[in-house]
Amino acid sequence: MPIFLETERLVLRQFTAHDADLLVELDGDPRVMRYITGGAPTPRDEVESEYLPAFLGYYRKFPGYGFWAAIEKSSGDFLGWFHYRPAPGDPPDQPELGYRLRREAWGKGYATEGSRALIAKGFTEFGVQRVVAFTMAANTASRRVMEKSGMRLVRSFVADWPVSIPGDEHGDVEYAISRSEWELTHGIR
Repeated sequence: MPIFLETERLVLRQFTAHDADLLVELDGDPRVMRYITGGAPTPRDEVESEYLPAFLGYYRKFPGYGFWAAIEKSSGDFLGWFHYRPAPGDPPDQPELGYRLRREAWGKGYATEGSRALIAKGFTEFGVQRVVAFTMAANTASRRVMEKSGMRLVRSFVADWPVSIPGDEHGDVEYAISRSEWELTHGIR
């Protein structure tokens, strides 16, 4: 399995067709899915027929972008995933950053560590000009990760979601960091 990125504590690797069980378990935790589906699990058939094929398709469509399995180096445990890819309709030099981690990995800095590494890789290796991330306004933990990753609040908005989720009445937020902002904070120029 090709390794995409290593940090001090994480290995981000490509998903394989054999990773369905990991994704089903991750999406089966109601607390993990709270701000995504209101706690409803993703059915196995959706993981196998929709999500995993989409994850695998990104590697061919956008070299350097995609969905990455987050593995803890010390234990080899699957912690969740990160995505770093242009959202549909966005330019290739403006990827969206996202993450979904198992509860056991929360509060340990893994989301920030992986996010910072992906942001840096985009700016230093892929010619990225701007990185964006979105979450529900009520998801304070995710917002904090975005802030600790160097991103700033750009706007608040109301998204039209297919299912009403507790907390969506507060709307959603977009965070972003530009290449010039990142270079300035890293002493590059």
